[in-house]
Amino acid sequence: MSEAAGRLVYFENWADPVAERILGERPDIGLVRLERASPEAENWAAMSQAHFYQIAPRTELREPWFGDAPLLERCPHLLAISSTGAGFDMVDVQACTAKGVIVCHQAGSNKEAVAEHALGFMIALSKRIALSNRAMKKGADLDRFAFTGNDLQGKTLGIVGIGHAGSRTAELCKLALDMEVLAYDPYLAADEIARRGAAKIDELQELLRRSDFVSVHCPRTSETINMFGRGEFASMKPTAYFINTARGGIHNEAELVEALAKRQIAGAAVDVFLQEPPPPDHPLLALDNVIATAHTAGITEESLRAMASYAARQWIAIFEGRTPPRLVNPEAWPLYCERFERLLGFRPTPLS
Repeated sequence: MSEAAGRLVYFENWADPVAERILGERPDIGLVRLERASPEAENWAAMSQAHFYQIAPRTELREPWFGDAPLLERCPHLLAISSTGAGFDMVDVQACTAKGVIVCHQAGSNKEAVAEHALGFMIALSKRIALSNRAMKKGADLDRFAFTGNDLQGKTLGIVGIGHAGSRTAELCKLALDMEVLAYDPYLAADEIARRGAAKIDELQELLRRSDFVSVHCPRTSETINMFGRGEFASMKPTAYFINTARGGIHNEAELVEALAKRQIAGAAVDVFLQEPPPPDHPLLALDNVIATAHTAGITEESLRAMASYAARQWIAIFEGRTPPRLVNPEAWPLYCERFERLLGFRPTPLS
């Protein structure tokens, strides 16, 4: 390939500078850094000539830079979009497939961070750590027995979506706490779920009835939007806890507030919201039986470095015409290969 055979655009910064160091060693990759504060016309001029787009995380992403149909119309040379982390809900995968644009993500790069965060949520909820801390800071005359918690050992964890983060969460809870781990994931067979450390449950309602903790680790898609609502919370034990470190919108926020206010479930811990960051007066933040963090479950120094490294090496595979290891829409490959050859002068290898 000749120098700068393709243009890869991104806004502001990568998750970690390691990505720019890795990609900077490749003369065939033309890195184009954009700034959100620049005039929109200037950014569109660069985007319209781009072949590849490293898209920012949803929390930092702003209109009109989502990977949607309007953006694709204005970027006729675009061949691939890669998300920063495991999530890719900021990209319209169907629209990309129709245009012959492949979509990639960095699944697995932050699994340790997310799993540890989920486990931390479980411990904090069951030991009533946040509630006790809040009461102590108010300076009240405390009755320590009012904050009596529960041990996690031997309890039942229900995981919804047992991919990278879900599998690691299962492993931590089984090995460290001897918990029974159940999993609801209709896309995986029982033997594969067993290999990942859990027992397959075919019906979500059964998992909810049996679990002391329900931890969400599935992507946000048309299938999972509002997956947890009034009926699902009513199916949980009144002593159970709901945890979501995946994506906002998988649970109905108003109906979770309702379930918590009525004490239908014991508490909840959420790292994700529909609007991020949520407004300070969000009803969930006013409840004593809720722990909230600002979509930080997957954000550690180690995971940021891994996300950037995963992304950079995946871009190298794409530039070399190889199958990217974390391809979301393989059905786009035939049209993508035709467009790639027309724009960059050689044809990618068959899917591997």
